[in-house]
Amino acid sequence: MNPIKAVGIALVIAGILGLAYGGFSYTKDTTVVKIGTLEISAKEKQTVNVPMWAGIGAIVVGGLLLVMGGKKG
Repeated sequence: MNPIKAVGIALVIAGILGLAYGGFSYTKDTTVVKIGTLEISAKEKQTVNVPMWAGIGAIVVGGLLLVMGGKKG
C-alpha cells in the first residue's frame, strides 16, 4: 500500500471520529501542594473539543489523498 494512501485513510477515519464524538477527554495529574518531601496531587479531567470544520477538513484532505495518491506526474 502506498504511504500516501495510508495517510489518506487515517485522515478520513480521524475526521469521521471527530465528527461522531465531537471531542475527547483525558485525566491529568496536577501537583496541588509541595512542601519539602510532602507532595499532594489531584487528578483533573480535561476536555478537548474538535471543531466541525476540522473533522470535515480531515475527511476532504484524506479523500483527496486517496484519489490523487496513486497518480504520478
